[in-house]
Amino acid sequence: MEEDAFRAFFERHHAELARFAWLLIGERGAAEDIAADAMLAVWRQWDQARRARSQIAYARGIVANLAKTRIRGAVRERRRNTLFWQRPGETDDGPDTAAVLDVRQALARLPLRRRACVVLRHSLELSERETAEALGVSVGTVKSQTSKGLADLRRLLGPQGSQATLRNEVER
Repeated sequence: MEEDAFRAFFERHHAELARFAWLLIGERGAAEDIAADAMLAVWRQWDQARRARSQIAYARGIVANLAKTRIRGAVRERRRNTLFWQRPGETDDGPDTAAVLDVRQALARLPLRRRACVVLRHSLELSERETAEALGVSVGTVKSQTSKGLADLRRLLGPQGSQATLRNEVER
């Protein structure tokens, strides 16, 4: 009985969770891994997930946390590699700010919480309340982080970063 309920949940939401993870981290293979790991975590905590007000919000929260952990690990690895290969006295100039950025690259530059709010609100079309529930934050935090995230995207994308362009690209 429980297994059937979870199987139905999995079939209904796995693709959405994988897309959410992909929008957060930008790597298809890693996103599939995160979605699978999140589903495994939901299965292990199925009693708790079933008691949650929203099972999908519960699962989205797990995906967001797993993505955050993956991103932090990647950042630490890049820092270690940079330090290893850097010659004494040599400095890292950072990213090439003159490069043309598309929306996915710009999203990748946003802090995780802002990115998650923008993706959940504008790509998955969740309400502010649903987004807050998925991320375990207040509705006010969702409003401010979404607003700041969209402003950051406009700044990163320059004149071509109109609202319509942002919305179309984020929904892809």
